[in-house]
Amino acid sequence: MGLSAVAPLWGPPGLLLAIALHPALSVPPRRDYCVLGAGPAGLQMAYFLQRAGRDYEVFERSPRPGSFFTRYPRHRKLISINKRYTGKANAEFNLRHDWNSLLSHDPRLLFRHYSRAYFPDARDMVRYLGDFADTLGLRIQYNTTIAHVTLDKDRRAWNGHYFILTDQKGQVHQCSVLLVATGLSVPNQVDFPGSENVEGYESVSIDPEDFIGQNVLILGRGNSAFETAENILGVTNFIHMLSRSRVRLSWATHYVGDLRAINNGLLDTYQLKSLDGLLESDLRDLAILKDSKGKFHVTLKFFLEEASTNQSADAITLPQDDNDNFAMRVPYDRVIRCLGWNFDFSIFNKSLRLNSGNAFGKKYPLIRASYESKGSRGLFILGTASHSVDYRKSAGGFIHGFRYTVRAVHRLLEHRHHSVAWPATELPITQLTSSILRRVNEASGLYQMFGVLADVILLKENAMAFEYLEEFPIQMLAQLETLTGRKARHGLFVINMEYGRNFSGPDKDVFFDDRSVGHTEDAWQSNFLHPVIYYYRYLPTEQEVRFRPAHWPLPRPTAIHHIVEDFLTDWTAPIGHILPLRRFLENCLDTDLRSFYAESCFLFALTRQKLPPFCQQGYLRMQGLMSTESLWQHRVETRLLRDDAPAGRDLADSSQQPGDQELLGASLAPGPLAQSLDSNKEEL
Repeated sequence: MGLSAVAPLWGPPGLLLAIALHPALSVPPRRDYCVLGAGPAGLQMAYFLQRAGRDYEVFERSPRPGSFFTRYPRHRKLISINKRYTGKANAEFNLRHDWNSLLSHDPRLLFRHYSRAYFPDARDMVRYLGDFADTLGLRIQYNTTIAHVTLDKDRRAWNGHYFILTDQKGQVHQCSVLLVATGLSVPNQVDFPGSENVEGYESVSIDPEDFIGQNVLILGRGNSAFETAENILGVTNFIHMLSRSRVRLSWATHYVGDLRAINNGLLDTYQLKSLDGLLESDLRDLAILKDSKGKFHVTLKFFLEEASTNQSADAITLPQDDNDNFAMRVPYDRVIRCLGWNFDFSIFNKSLRLNSGNAFGKKYPLIRASYESKGSRGLFILGTASHSVDYRKSAGGFIHGFRYTVRAVHRLLEHRHHSVAWPATELPITQLTSSILRRVNEASGLYQMFGVLADVILLKENAMAFEYLEEFPIQMLAQLETLTGRKARHGLFVINMEYGRNFSGPDKDVFFDDRSVGHTEDAWQSNFLHPVIYYYRYLPTEQEVRFRPAHWPLPRPTAIHHIVEDFLTDWTAPIGHILPLRRFLENCLDTDLRSFYAESCFLFALTRQKLPPFCQQGYLRMQGLMSTESLWQHRVETRLLRDDAPAGRDLADSSQQPGDQELLGASLAPGPLAQSLDSNKEEL
């Protein structure tokens, strides 16, 4: 009887009743974080989320990570450099010249172990990304295509709504924060008469044999266009390249997304008049006609509009009919489109407001400098698709750049949703100069994301200490306190890497005489990448950031200092680099940042009302100089200290008597080693 009474409940009415009685059955799986795409940016974010112990899931449409690289670039050679040798053992410094590795704690997961080629094969990248995901045990749902994304408003959600993701099987997923790392995947196309006759970069043959003895027209002037030309340069009759703008060489613009030297063989054959050539015209003003022999002719759309509809392609007016030396009067056998890529907006509901509607907004989603969508709180764009923040300015569209912007986004999320303040190191003010020098000489994120991510130094009360924050998005500087959980109440320094303001551009001659600045008094005129330090007494306001001077990355500061450019990018010269920096910092803080021995501090105590911070933090607290192994050994050999004391301690710690501490601090002064150290520290 019990079975007969219960069984009908599982018919259609019974199923509804069961769902009503058990709401959990109708609620889709809910995650704190959903990551769309298991390419480099998605894997990088997954790594940071996993290390922080967060609840996340990555959704990938393919059966393995890095599906983009299984097909692109079409000719398989990456243009991201793999510099395996730098002469340095510093891992952070070496990342400056490793453009393929993702950030992790595992030294085995460096790309240098996957390829010896300076410009690696794309298949090595696929293998690397697969190992990165597997070795770190990242949580990825493969073969899962997210077909639609929308919002479900809920006051209980972190951002006032949940993101609802529906996959190709109709399964629904919920998440509080959506991190989109799908890259740019939709070929950019220009609609003009005859565009249906054009082959796309994504599908054209890559076998040079298919182009033997042909006349080829390539639409576009980026790396994909030149990559395509380089592949067939030796077998074609000629190659013409057509674009609306002049060629942009990466060595002139200092933008890695512009034309790289590895692909620019056609520039040689053009300038040396070996049949190939470059032309400029807006594609929207042109038309491509196919004649009865299957050849393609370029004409003006104006001529096509004037022609009657019953005219054949062979009868339509061509430019050479009026101008017999028209540059493109010879017909083409193939026309290839290489116009780059756009973001795929199709899966996102309009309520997310990702698309601005303008031309640039069709390529990239609409986001803030914090990489969060302007239209939907809690939706962040990562990787190549986030490049609108620094398009043609920095490296945010490439692995060696966005591995750091992804980390910045993770730090913002950690503070917003988990009350974890932005990582910072608090140090005494006496270590300010050395801290800046260490970062500008080693840091990779600061170096690669120049003008976008900067280090921020927050001064403590009375400028006796500081907090050092690394790689903060400088366009969000006005919101630093809100975004990081750190306070900027006593002034701050911002350390940024910059090129000279008039040195970069497609029309610049970057090889002119006297292009390099060598004198410290001319440091502000440095052309090549160099550190610039901004000092602010108060945190700039949003209005000041927004209306900053043209071409300035930051608002006008209280004081500014350029460290003169260096041919070796090694800013450690005592006179040329360190001394001007220290004096700038001292002027800003109205203090003395030099290091002294106890004898000097003793004299200062007798003759000055205010002692240098080094003496206040060391001598007056009865603490000596920080030890190094060589100094420790010297003290043991001269019987100043016993050799049973642990190396690495201060010269005088709390277990020693005050008299001993002063003696130890002063006793080094007469010796040769002490005199040498004292000269370096006090004169600089």
